[in-house]
Amino acid sequence: MDAFPRPPSRRTVVAGLTATLGPALMGISAPGESSQRTTPLLTGAERLARDGFAPLRGKRVGLITNHTGRVRDRRLVDAMAEAADVTLAAVLSPEHGLTGNAEAGAKVSGGVDAMSGVRVHSLYGSAYKPTREMLSGLDVLVFDMQDIGTRFYTYISTMGLAMQAAAAARLPFMVLDRPNPLGGIYVSGFVLEPAFASFVGRFPIPIVHGLTTGELARMIKGERLLPGVENLALDVIALSGWRRETQWPGTSRPWVATSPNIPTFETALAYPGTGLFEATVASEGRGTHAPFLRLGHPAIDAEAIARDVADAKLPGLRIATTRIRPRAITGVATAPRFRDRDIPAVEIAITDAAPYRPVETGVHLLAAFRRSLLTRTGDPLVTDLKAFDRLAGTDWLRKSLERNVPPHDIIAMWDRDVARFMDRRAPYLTH
Repeated sequence: MDAFPRPPSRRTVVAGLTATLGPALMGISAPGESSQRTTPLLTGAERLARDGFAPLRGKRVGLITNHTGRVRDRRLVDAMAEAADVTLAAVLSPEHGLTGNAEAGAKVSGGVDAMSGVRVHSLYGSAYKPTREMLSGLDVLVFDMQDIGTRFYTYISTMGLAMQAAAAARLPFMVLDRPNPLGGIYVSGFVLEPAFASFVGRFPIPIVHGLTTGELARMIKGERLLPGVENLALDVIALSGWRRETQWPGTSRPWVATSPNIPTFETALAYPGTGLFEATVASEGRGTHAPFLRLGHPAIDAEAIARDVADAKLPGLRIATTRIRPRAITGVATAPRFRDRDIPAVEIAITDAAPYRPVETGVHLLAAFRRSLLTRTGDPLVTDLKAFDRLAGTDWLRKSLERNVPPHDIIAMWDRDVARFMDRRAPYLTH
């Protein structure tokens, strides 16, 4: 008997949507779409500012935000601090800090914001969840950050834990909604199993969930995805003028690097798949000018990997061989893997964002890298099993790779759970 039985074979919902509806519905807007939009795109923060911050008047506000929390060309921190009859009493910042300049995993300290003079508390230092001291004297907690639509990007974990803390303190919680850069239709990847929950994966959702932060907040409360949140007084200021099929380029807005290693939209689009390489022995491209778009290791046969992935005929992708020399970059990657070594690598170019499927591409890349390493050195691709399983949200991906399950069969494994998730998320969609 097979010691590691597979779940029933399953085909992704995304693949079905692509085949049936065509690539136009899978993401990036057609040329000229923004000019055809009848309602201008306004984020929740911009709508709140346009209305003079009316729901916050007379209140002491705690604002969870970072450098991406903006009202057009101004920081929301400054706009709120200057708003009439609104007291911005505290700012709480996530991983990478208020300025977004701290590298991944680096602890962030609190202090005082030099421009507004407001006290700043860190939610990526000694605490990941707002403490009683941080919430003392507040009347409401407001969340505004640009997420990138990937389960293991930590901003949504910060939001969920803050919701939980607000519910316990009986504080109202307001989310200022922003677009999901990947769009709202593509949904893919294993749904996180509770045993693998961590700060890099807090909720039972797929790797790509297709929700805005406001929609996710409503789902967290409505589905009780964290203990106690069902009692939260939640208000979402929805964005306007955004459609689910629209990826970031269709918003006609410049990309603001959401963290040091997500400098472009293309990086954000690749990240749900290549981000899994963070928990492997390979370089995920940190220390280069194309993190998560260049993947390398001294022992790989880059040409064989590129050939294997190209043979899979994945949509929207061109893959080529290259060489990289990761170097220390202050605030971005101070100790990148294979620092100052010239190593073979493959480079991803996303030729068409609309049909590109990042999670599926990541699975094919993982399988090809593992096969190359085993062939040439006998070494495993994954040595930190716990870290990899936490990113994947399950041990099915790792164990399937170890058993040489073909990538297409691995991808088919999550279809049923993704379909169930899409049914659960349906009541919370606002666009």
